[in-house]
Amino acid sequence: MGKSSDVGVVGAGIVGLSTALAVADRGASVTVYERGRPGDGQSGGESRIFRHAHVDRRLVAFACEARRGWRDWEARFGRELLSRDGVVALGPEAERRLDVLLETGGVGAQAIDGAELAERLPLLAPYDGFAMLDENGGVLRVRAAFDALTEALRDAIVFDDVLSVRATPSGTAEVRAGGVTADHASVVVCAGAATTALARGAGLPLPVRHSAHVRLTFRVREDPPAKLACLLDRGDAFGEGAAYGDPLPGNAAYAVGLGEAAAHDDGSLRDPAALAAMEERIVAYVTRALPGLDARPLDVRQCRVTELPWSTDAFAVWERDALLVPAGNNLFKHAPALGRALAGAALGDELATILHPESKLGMPRSAQV
Repeated sequence: MGKSSDVGVVGAGIVGLSTALAVADRGASVTVYERGRPGDGQSGGESRIFRHAHVDRRLVAFACEARRGWRDWEARFGRELLSRDGVVALGPEAERRLDVLLETGGVGAQAIDGAELAERLPLLAPYDGFAMLDENGGVLRVRAAFDALTEALRDAIVFDDVLSVRATPSGTAEVRAGGVTADHASVVVCAGAATTALARGAGLPLPVRHSAHVRLTFRVREDPPAKLACLLDRGDAFGEGAAYGDPLPGNAAYAVGLGEAAAHDDGSLRDPAALAAMEERIVAYVTRALPGLDARPLDVRQCRVTELPWSTDAFAVWERDALLVPAGNNLFKHAPALGRALAGAALGDELATILHPESKLGMPRSAQV
């Protein structure tokens, strides 16, 4: 048997740790179950892009709340977690998203010309299309965030493999792991790609699509620039309709990714050669679009992706009795705000309406009823 606590959190990725910290901050006891190193699953890697640019104004507002949370954590932990170098977005989609940002307010976004684009992102090849700057966006320092959160929650983490969660007839939630069986007043399942299977076992089938993704890291050719923006390229000017890039700490290397490899419902790849092909596309894109990088990869990060059907940026929270199950894509940047919402719901607050699945957070405005 395991030691009981008020709230159990399955998974020590960024959302799980954010939730656990918010539970502890409210004075409740919490247990985090993790089978590996915290942050090595879907949350893994050295960097993530923080952006406000979305097609749903509600999601823009949620991102603003999350940004305030990242800044609060910086003050609390005494280290940089979100850079102040901005995000540049290219193409017609960026122009549409700028309209949403300006309607929402509180972001700090504007169209920029070629001179400012070159100053913000000197790695980029000549480009004469539409460009937008999200000046309060930037790159998230992944390892710094995990080091700080893990240290703050060290005594709450149980290293074990969770096999099942369920709502019990007595109104609690049970967690069964390899060497632990424990009851909690509520359980939040933040287990990355494993969330779907655990939720299904608890009677909560999730409409999640699985895929896999590759990010390659490249050396910056010249001396590292003092400031270096993230890149969101949805303009197809360089031969790919959806690519991104972000600097690693010190700006001497830049991570680039694009596309996904489709997977079966169990997470296995439909085409085992798809990831290798994606690597080749990334190298070709870097050669065309980012001549400021040496196109020979330094490192690779491969990860699983889970998406909801109404948007690649969508996420939602499913509830069943004492269980809470968040699912979706691109959750990392929203973690401080999402963690607080999940902690509140686990401790008896009403879950925010926009996080209910029927709200379809992240859906393009034109598709909302």
